[in-house]
Amino acid sequence: MEKSTCSFSKLPFSKLFSTYVHDFSRVKDFFSTNPFDELEIANRISRISDYSNRSQVVNALNIFHQNLGISHHQQNPLLKFSDSDALVMVTGQQLGIYGGPLFTIYKTITTILLARKWEKKLNRPVVPVFWLADEDHDFEEIASVGLPGSDGKINMQISQQGKGIPVSEEIIDPSISSLNESLKSALQQTEFSNKLWESLENSYQEGITHGAAFANLLSSWFSDYGLLIAGSNEKNLKSLVKETFKISVKKADLIHQVLESQSLNLENEFHRQVIVNDSNLFFLSENGRTKFHRNKKEWLLNDISFSEDKIISLIDLTPEKFSPNVFLRPIIQDVLLPTIGYIAGPGELAYYAQMKGYYEQFDMEMPIIFPRMSATLIENGINRIMEKLPFELCSYNQRIEDLESKYIELNSNINIDKIFNDWTSSVNTISKKPIFQTQEIDPSLKGVIGKLMNGFENERAKLKGRVIKSLKQQEETQLKRIARVKAQIFPAGLQEREISPIYFMNKFGMDIWDQLLYELQKDELDLKRHYVIQL
Repeated sequence: MEKSTCSFSKLPFSKLFSTYVHDFSRVKDFFSTNPFDELEIANRISRISDYSNRSQVVNALNIFHQNLGISHHQQNPLLKFSDSDALVMVTGQQLGIYGGPLFTIYKTITTILLARKWEKKLNRPVVPVFWLADEDHDFEEIASVGLPGSDGKINMQISQQGKGIPVSEEIIDPSISSLNESLKSALQQTEFSNKLWESLENSYQEGITHGAAFANLLSSWFSDYGLLIAGSNEKNLKSLVKETFKISVKKADLIHQVLESQSLNLENEFHRQVIVNDSNLFFLSENGRTKFHRNKKEWLLNDISFSEDKIISLIDLTPEKFSPNVFLRPIIQDVLLPTIGYIAGPGELAYYAQMKGYYEQFDMEMPIIFPRMSATLIENGINRIMEKLPFELCSYNQRIEDLESKYIELNSNINIDKIFNDWTSSVNTISKKPIFQTQEIDPSLKGVIGKLMNGFENERAKLKGRVIKSLKQQEETQLKRIARVKAQIFPAGLQEREISPIYFMNKFGMDIWDQLLYELQKDELDLKRHYVIQL
């Protein structure tokens, strides 16, 4: 493995994310701490309040792990977390089938490395935590596996349909076998394939939940690094956050005002990631996960009306029936865990930017928001092709048609754009006088003249396209190479957002992430630049 970096500014990241990593001073009003200033980080850590419910959380997490069937992976990290001085670094993600896209791996690696770094600096235990988005109910978002194909991304989807309940509770049905057969056909058989499929099939078995499958898989990949698995979709954990649910009800109006005000401020220069709704609570029942709405002091669940007092009473009696939305989830996470920081992708970073004042409504301070590492993995064969082409990595983010045209332009002695632009310019110049004279004779002919000129421009564009096509045919081999490179590193956007980690595990072995961790820990992890990893 060899690693280099390139600037985020050359890649398709949001303005907010680029500003966050390159000029934090411009966004400091939306966050509590500069994640690139170690003095600020140390000061923020010193303000982490006493954590008095640790034993209760440990007991609840132990039950949580038993229910997920991962207790054997979690004994060591849970024991470390039990230390009264222990802090945590947290990341999290939806429960994408077979681990989701590559960025799940990058989030986990970033969390492990930052936990190690600050454990050493603080001389106290810091546990890396992966928080399962186990109450999310959007099954479609987790149900596909992305692979690079010759013409871009190949998307393979499990045919199972979600039932509107939390994804973590969805039972894996027989369609998993069909997905596996399709993936095995698409993935080249290698010396690593059998071991990979043994790992996948040990976790994703018909009859168990998607939550248990995801947790088992991630634990098996990273248990040697002390990764603690956490979440909130468990009765004992929910009972520990009853007061948090109550605050979200009692202060609902103020919370909405604070979130909306911050979101409007954010929109003035950047964008809001999440629409602010009138409630941050869902209700869990046999019919699925249903959102509460409010009408003044009245709370509505479908067509049923509840008073505020009734909601509070229900929270006391059955907290496990209540579920947080995207804003309330981080609050619950940080009530349950002594969090130094959250390792966020660009989208998560954006919704945290809406939340600084929201945390204050719960008498809490937002944790440090660290951007996850970002990377593109380049296979040796692809790297050799790239060395023979005139484009840097970031250029492959363009449309394939634009890359092809640019290549033709760079490698042809004929400047096609100049020829046709000069042609248009010449025609426009010599046409001015006759157009003027004709309109003087009969002004009503203006429309006819316009059609004539537009007709020329349309035909000129068609001719240019035919010339480029002819040159492309002459450069067919190189253009196929360009398409192959683009399909690997920008299949339908950034590779890290589209491609499953199993593609690389199948080609390079189950220990590829161990190797990546080893390479990254040799130097200070650079979260301000995009990594280019040559395999």
